[in-house]
Amino acid sequence: MTSMAREVLTWGRSLRLRSWLYGPRVHRDMGSALGPRHDARAVFRRTALYAAALALLMVPFMTAVAPGARAAPGGPVKLVALGDSLTAGYKLPADAAFPTVLERLLKARGADVTVANAGVSGDTATGGLDRVDWSVPDGTAGVILELGANDMLRGTDPKVTEGALSAIIERLKARGIPVLLAGMQAAPNLGPDYKARFDAIYPALAKRYGLTLYPFFLDGIIGDRAQHLDDMIHPNRQGVETIASRMLPTVEGFLGGLRQGASR
Repeated sequence: MTSMAREVLTWGRSLRLRSWLYGPRVHRDMGSALGPRHDARAVFRRTALYAAALALLMVPFMTAVAPGARAAPGGPVKLVALGDSLTAGYKLPADAAFPTVLERLLKARGADVTVANAGVSGDTATGGLDRVDWSVPDGTAGVILELGANDMLRGTDPKVTEGALSAIIERLKARGIPVLLAGMQAAPNLGPDYKARFDAIYPALAKRYGLTLYPFFLDGIIGDRAQHLDDMIHPNRQGVETIASRMLPTVEGFLGGLRQGASR
């Protein structure tokens, strides 16, 4: 039985809670209003039965949705973009960062959603693992996970990157929070062996955990100077718009899956 169900049952049995709900005059007020044959004990018995029935009806509903995916009824779906500088919006104003742009595009298509920016410039997959518990608050319905680019640029062993990403996914899975995995690809100058091992991380994780996969976060902007800052690594405002626009259908599919899961 869930804690909420136990609380409802306790409400039906506890004089102290009944006094809190109805005030100290509960016995006299209810008894006098209902007449001598309907004293407070009779009222209490009916109240307890009603509370028990209500608790039993509530149990299936309360257990249908994973704890981490619960949101207030009628409220927006809360997504968190957990990533590095590509998510954070390196050298860009806040309204041009990927989470903000994606949220705007989703809302323009009628989605009731928020996308929180949990990007940290310079972060690696291991760094993301260190902070995932506090970067993804309770009430989060889903996470867009974009990490690994800095691992690649530093030549980190792909096994280390994969292990950290796997641990992040496991942590979120344990909290009932689905993940959309944004893939990264290694630069060709790191050599064919490294590139093959690194590029394989994201499809393998998506298959292992049954995740929604967006194969390459930077799809559509690589090599295009017009969509990058001067460093030719980070997207500029135009580049972020391209990334978010291309990723939009995948995110919408991810949101559809969240809604279906919440309705079961």
